Amino acid sequence: MVKKRYLTARVTEDLHAKMVFVAGPRQVGKTTLSTELVAAQFKSFAYFSWDRKVDRTRITASDWPADAELLIFDELHKYRPWKRLLKGEYDALKKRYAFLVTGSSRLDVYRRGGDSLQGRYHSYRMHPFSLGEMRGVNGPIPVPFKEIACETKSLPVEFKMLETFGGFPEPLLRQETRTLRRWHAERNERLFREDIRDLEIIKDLGSLQLLGDMLPARVGSLLSVNALREDLQVSHKSVVRWLRILESFYYAYRLYPFAKGRFRSLKKEPKLYLWDWSEISDAGARFENVIACHLLKTVHFLKDSEGYKAELYFLRETAGREVDFLVTIDGKPWFAVEAKVSDTQIDPSLRYFGERLDIPFSFQVIQTTGVDRLIQGVRLISADKFLTGLP
Repeated sequence: MVKKRYLTARVTEDLHAKMVFVAGPRQVGKTTLSTELVAAQFKSFAYFSWDRKVDRTRITASDWPADAELLIFDELHKYRPWKRLLKGEYDALKKRYAFLVTGSSRLDVYRRGGDSLQGRYHSYRMHPFSLGEMRGVNGPIPVPFKEIACETKSLPVEFKMLETFGGFPEPLLRQETRTLRRWHAERNERLFREDIRDLEIIKDLGSLQLLGDMLPARVGSLLSVNALREDLQVSHKSVVRWLRILESFYYAYRLYPFAKGRFRSLKKEPKLYLWDWSEISDAGARFENVIACHLLKTVHFLKDSEGYKAELYFLRETAGREVDFLVTIDGKPWFAVEAKVSDTQIDPSLRYFGERLDIPFSFQVIQTTGVDRLIQGVRLISADKFLTGLP
């Protein structure tokens, strides 16, 4: 049985107006979304994958079935002039076909130059399953500067399953430790040995893969490029480039400190998180990464679907006070989140930054289930309840 995804209705609606790009990590469910969920809304469709020889021949020959309503292109960004091809076909055939493009690298239309597709597409970043999506795809959309509308009922069993097996469909739905181990090994091997190699010129692929192996232990901490350079014994420039590559293939992402407001902010070092938190062995870091991914999914959804200028940061000042996450709209703080495994004592940094930045809402999110209290303006709440209010 195919499980509905949170982007299905939005993508289907946008396809009637423009091309739609859906990017996201390998095996996050893009093919299922396009060929089974979205395609079901059209009378007929045609699917083309650049990884298949027969499809490459048809793509380069502009050979499309006459009776299709929807054309789906997967991994087309591996074809160097993909933007020029899409622009020409869309301009000529947009009254006949809808165009859906998916890929496991960022479909950045300005990358490596070429013709601009500006004004011809809507783009989405597809995330793994979240607690809100597991509960149901028709949940409330967070409204900027309103309090997060959490469910009254907690979901401890679903949260534990999600925290353990991650949000990627195959291991999450199978719920087997053996499947998870094999899935990790196979996914990372394909990422480093196939996907990255197809698009990037990497002279030292072994060191890049070693960098990927090192990152789970650095989740939630300030990321020092110099420390990574010393550990890998490579140049600073190489580490910077490799981190960018890992971000472009949705393996990891960095959050930066919020630098506005009446405090002395730390302005350089980012914190790093993984798209697949199930790779992280440390319980505290994994829990923080779960919260980070849910917040990033919320920010991306508000950007891609609703058009808000939403961003995700963390808060840290030079004196050492820190809050894990801050969500902003148009550069203005909306809500702050501190992730704690079990600490029910409100972190004083939440109140400190709340006062100085006029943050409307502050949450201390804990792993312990059954908690939801308002303490001196800070909402102490269980993760299995708080996350139900996010997409």
